[in-house]
Amino acid sequence: MMRFDRLSSPGRLRRITFLFDGEAVEAREGDTVATALLAAGAGATRTTPASGAARGAYCLMGVCFECLVEVDGVPNRQGCLVAVAEGMRVRRQHGAAAIAEEA
Repeated sequence: MMRFDRLSSPGRLRRITFLFDGEAVEAREGDTVATALLAAGAGATRTTPASGAARGAYCLMGVCFECLVEVDGVPNRQGCLVAVAEGMRVRRQHGAAAIAEEA
């Protein structure tokens, strides 16, 4: 598994803890879900609907949709665009998530 090391960032030292698939992950204030998971070595964040292949963060700017996760019960969130928050609950997304229809 590929490892991503953090650059030093003197102004962002406050630690935040969130849950990823029920396990505590430590992040830095200002991290996105995707960067925190990359730094923690969490691996894939979702599987594809067609083949079940594992996918993870790729572009880190909201273009590719490879980092989709469920955040606090809401599916289809792009992990690269969601800032971590203390106590946040993040889960891997398996296949296609159902989209609620509005009445």
